Amino acid sequence: MARPLRIEIPGGWYHVTARGNERRAIWRDDRDRRHFLALLEKFVERFRVSVHAYVLMDNHYHLLLRTGESNLSRAMQWLGVSYTVYFNRRHRRAGHLFQGRFHALLMEEDVAWEVSRYVHLNPIRLRAFKLDKTEQQRSRSGLIERPDATLVRQRLQHLRQYRWSSFRAYVGREPASPWLTCDHILGLAGETPKGRAARQHRYGEFIEEAVRERLLPSPWERLRGQLLLGSASFVEQMRRLARGDAKEQFPLRHLRERPSFKAVVAAVEKAKGEPWVHWRDRHGDWGRDAVLWLARKRCAMTLSELGQAIGGADYRCVSAAVGRFERQLHRDRQLLQTLATIERQLWKIEM
Repeated sequence: MARPLRIEIPGGWYHVTARGNERRAIWRDDRDRRHFLALLEKFVERFRVSVHAYVLMDNHYHLLLRTGESNLSRAMQWLGVSYTVYFNRRHRRAGHLFQGRFHALLMEEDVAWEVSRYVHLNPIRLRAFKLDKTEQQRSRSGLIERPDATLVRQRLQHLRQYRWSSFRAYVGREPASPWLTCDHILGLAGETPKGRAARQHRYGEFIEEAVRERLLPSPWERLRGQLLLGSASFVEQMRRLARGDAKEQFPLRHLRERPSFKAVVAAVEKAKGEPWVHWRDRHGDWGRDAVLWLARKRCAMTLSELGQAIGGADYRCVSAAVGRFERQLHRDRQLLQTLATIERQLWKIEM
């Protein structure tokens, strides 16, 4: 089996994760967590890697990194081995601690702000807060109403009090460790007259705004080739830099440009035999729901972006429309066949 493709570049931005073997816990107490953070300090010094965000969960961790050299694999191997040796000695065990190699996604710098939010929201992506994967899928299908005020307060309280992530340092609730780099991401909020404190406040609002809604935004919906996140020009540039055998490069060799929202509308117009303006606001017409469903799938647009594209609709309305069309497809075989024709048209556009 081919090893996962790595694209290692100086100055590269990476989202890195590693999970415990058989999904088992990789820390048994706070002493283990403190030791891992101490290793991160050495990791930064030894490999010229900057850590911009992190979160330690029970059986995995997330890191938002920027490399100074083309040495991500070497750096992560050192981190994984160093912690495993410590953990095995302390807990008198032997064997692998982590499940295979680490997983790394290379991203464009502009996306780092959004990915940092994903990292920091991990402590509340739990069933107890109705934000686990199953609940999020139900939300995207329009099956869950907006959370009540009590649940929102519980989410915010847990997020603000969670000790094992960089979120508290980002919003000024505790001092940042010397090895943690916060200012770059905070700077993406834009310059303000009040300086750093104002950027911290704005960042906190950026994170907590998502908590108050029923959907946690995920940047991975725009992932390309399983390991790249960014604009079309960035993806093409990284594709040319990729190294690896034929199997490793398969995800990148088969990347295609995504169709635009306009192209999706045109494909549905062709299938219906009517222009968009005739059926966009027609009550009970499947056309607009189909456009939203397809654009969500093929264009990787967020619910808010889709709302803006159709004239400023609320993201909840968009979510309901996407879910409604999904359910209609399960009932209407003719519509399913029509959709297949539309998707073939879009496939030609992507080629």
